[in-house]
Amino acid sequence: MAETRKRETLLKKILLVEDEQDIANVLAVRLEVNGYEVILAKDGEEALQKVKKEKPDLVILDLMLPKINGFEVCRMLKFDGAFKNLPIIVLSALHQQQDREKIQQYGADAYFIKPFDLNLLLVKIKALIG
Repeated sequence: MAETRKRETLLKKILLVEDEQDIANVLAVRLEVNGYEVILAKDGEEALQKVKKEKPDLVILDLMLPKINGFEVCRMLKFDGAFKNLPIIVLSALHQQQDREKIQQYGADAYFIKPFDLNLLLVKIKALIG
């Protein structure tokens, strides 16, 4: 039992912020199968609370979220000294160049347009956190 708990604490923790339940569930399963612990948040407000409580190793962030949008979540995290080095990968249906530029200015580490290639996402996650 202690060995199982110890192994679980060694898993890299990913906060997945996605309001579309089907996408969140499929992605969470794939991340877990690839050895990551996944925490879910369905809106920007919940995401900010869970970052502070759970201290994830990486955030996967949708931009079009209820309550607080993903642009603001990214900006708030990257301008907070405690979380400025937290890697953020954006997954979004927004594909305009201005959206990409704005989120990059806010400090996002990567941007994937939905639908996205899961294998490329996993490669990027591994590059950022192992």
